[in-house]
Amino acid sequence: MSDDMLSQEEIDALLKGSGEDGNSNEKGANVEDYLDSFEQDTLGEIGNISFGSSATALSSLLNQKVDITTPAVSIIEKSRLKDEFPHPYVAIEVKYTEGFSGVNLLVIKQTDAAIIADLMLGGDGTDPNPELGDIQLSAVQEAMNQMMGSAATSMSTIFSKRVDISPPSIALMDLKVGEGGENIPEQDLLAKISFRLTIGDLIDSNIMQLIPITFAKSLVNELVNPPSNEPAEQQPSPQADPVQPQQQAPSQLAAEPNEQPNEAAAQGGSQTMPQQHESQRQSPVNVQTATFTNFEPSQLQKHEARNLNMLLDIPLQVTVELGRTTRTVKDVLDLTSGSIIELDKLAGEPVDILVNRRLIAKGEVVVIEENFGVRITDILSQSERLLNLN
Repeated sequence: MSDDMLSQEEIDALLKGSGEDGNSNEKGANVEDYLDSFEQDTLGEIGNISFGSSATALSSLLNQKVDITTPAVSIIEKSRLKDEFPHPYVAIEVKYTEGFSGVNLLVIKQTDAAIIADLMLGGDGTDPNPELGDIQLSAVQEAMNQMMGSAATSMSTIFSKRVDISPPSIALMDLKVGEGGENIPEQDLLAKISFRLTIGDLIDSNIMQLIPITFAKSLVNELVNPPSNEPAEQQPSPQADPVQPQQQAPSQLAAEPNEQPNEAAAQGGSQTMPQQHESQRQSPVNVQTATFTNFEPSQLQKHEARNLNMLLDIPLQVTVELGRTTRTVKDVLDLTSGSIIELDKLAGEPVDILVNRRLIAKGEVVVIEENFGVRITDILSQSERLLNLN
C-alpha cells in the first residue's frame, strides 16, 4: 500500500472525528461562554474529590472494583436534552438540606442501572433483567444514596461546613417519549459534569451530574471566597450609659450644696458615702503566693504490676454497628432474599464502635485490600460514656 494512501482505520477515525465535531456544534451552548477555564477546573476538582469517595462506597456495596475518572464539564440547554439523552436513563434527584441550597441530578443509563441493581440484589451482573421494577429501582436508589452520602461528607471537608442531603428520589427518564422530565431542574442552562464509570468488567460507561449553572457558579465562588465565620465585635450596651450617672449621684450630692427640703436626708447621704470610700481605700488587699504540693509518681510493687498486666490479656468484643431499626414479627416473617431494611441512620453518618456492647467511639467504614475496616474519627469522652451506660 502506498504511503500516500490512508488505511481504513484512519479513514474511519477521520469520519468519526468530523461527526463528533458536527454534533458538538449542533448542541449550541459553548461552555467557554458561561464558565471560564478556572471555573471548569474548580468544578472538575470538586467532582473529582467528592465522587472519588463515592467510588469507595459503591465498591463496598457491589463487591466490585469501581473507578470514577476525572470529570469533563460542559453546558447543556434544556431544550436540547432530548438530543443529549436519546436512550432511556435513570435519574436520581438529590436536594441539599444543609450547607447549600440547590438540586443535584444524577443520570445513568438504564442498562447500567440494571447491572447495579442485579449486583445489589445478590446477582453477578452478567445477565440482568433490563426492565427495572420497584425492587430494582429501590436497590439502585440505595446505591446512589450511599454514593451521594459519601460525596456530601467529602464536600463537608472541602467547604469546611456541614453538608446534608435529602434521601434521593429515583425515576425512569425517557425524554423521547416525554417521561421523567419533571425531575430536571427548571433553569434553561445546566452544567453537565460527566464521569467515566467502570465497575469491574461489567460496566464501562458514563455517569452524569446535572446542576443549574447558577448553583455551579455559587459552588466555585464559595470555595474561592469562603464566608467569614468570625463573630462580630460586641458593641456596648445602650443601657450601660445611664447606669454611670446613677453611681456618681451620691458623690455629687456630697460635693454640691444640698437644696432639697429634707436636709437631714441630704446630710446623711453626704456623710455616709465618703466614709464608704475611705474604708475601701484603707483596707488593703491580702494577696498570698500560691503554694503547690510536689507529687511524686507512684511506683507499683512487682506483684501489683503483675496483677495489672493480667488484665491486658482479657479479650474484649469489638462491634461496629451500622444502624438499628424496629420491625414487627410480620415484617420479619416477610423478609426474603434481596429484601432491603432501612436503618435509623442517614447515609454518610458515622458508624458506632462498641466494646462489649458499650459505645466508646465513632468511625467511618473503609475498604482495606477487599476487607472492611473502620477508621476512628471520634472517641467519646468519659461523661458521654457514662451517659451511655444507662
